[in-house]
Amino acid sequence: MHRLSVAPMLDWTDRHCRYFHRLLSRKTLLYTEMVTTGALIHGDVARHLRYNAEEHPLALQLGGSDAADLAHCAKLGQDWGYDEINLNCGCPSERVQRGAFGACLMAEPRLVADCVKAMVDVVDVPVTVKHRIGIDKTESYAFVRDFVGAVSDAGCKVFIVHARNAWLKGLSPKENREVPPLRYELVHQLKRDFPHLTIVINGGITTHTQIAEQLQAVDGVMVGREAYHNPWLMSDWDATFFGEPVSGQTRESIEQHMVDYMAHEAELHCTSWSTIARHMLGLRHGLPGARRWRQVWSDHRLKGLHPAQVAAMAKGKDFKVAM
Repeated sequence: MHRLSVAPMLDWTDRHCRYFHRLLSRKTLLYTEMVTTGALIHGDVARHLRYNAEEHPLALQLGGSDAADLAHCAKLGQDWGYDEINLNCGCPSERVQRGAFGACLMAEPRLVADCVKAMVDVVDVPVTVKHRIGIDKTESYAFVRDFVGAVSDAGCKVFIVHARNAWLKGLSPKENREVPPLRYELVHQLKRDFPHLTIVINGGITTHTQIAEQLQAVDGVMVGREAYHNPWLMSDWDATFFGEPVSGQTRESIEQHMVDYMAHEAELHCTSWSTIARHMLGLRHGLPGARRWRQVWSDHRLKGLHPAQVAAMAKGKDFKVAM
């Protein structure tokens, strides 16, 4: 299940984005945005956990550090039908740190192990952990090795490893994805040291060649922003990496599916098509006319139109619009 996945990305991988990504690949594992335990315990559970049936296989990523709260939310996730519960131990943002979770949890492997065990004890689906190779400027392999060892003893069998350190001070979340150097060799060493575990690598992987190379050393590859900004990259993953028949789908057929989905969501939930369309703006990445196509689908003055009309305008057909 973990051979290929799309990373959980805050404000991006909502259910509309995941529906779009599922049109491109039927086999790739998809992740929710991080949902905090507080949001589920004190907020609108349905708003946070609702998804489209087509999204499976689908994992729920949780943010938190209280074992009882995480167990409660993991059980909620299983009850809602998620295929995996993932604990975020990799996000370096200061806001997340103030909540005492994310990457700062790597400094407390015993606490993470307790949280994992509490979740494992109440759900039947896999409980997994996403983390970095280290925190701040500590570059010792022993740090991440001991973290994985302690957490695996608590029942976690799948580790998704972003192959960079997380610097907890002095860098923005964006800089934390770019400034700390990538050290894939540490993730490869984890697989050699823990052959019985599923090790998935994440960070800076943007091409089919890189994916294929990494799959020689680890069990799976997670792709993040490249999958969002250049989603057509995913269109032949099923055939290339899962041995599925070539789908024969086109960008036009994918766009038409999304137009139908937008119309359905507007009728069912009064969702504006622009809320959904933002996730597919990379569909024509690199093609002639892509800029104008993006501009039409990004034009909020067209919100009153049916999405089929917007699609026609994006193809160059004219509609009179009251501005």
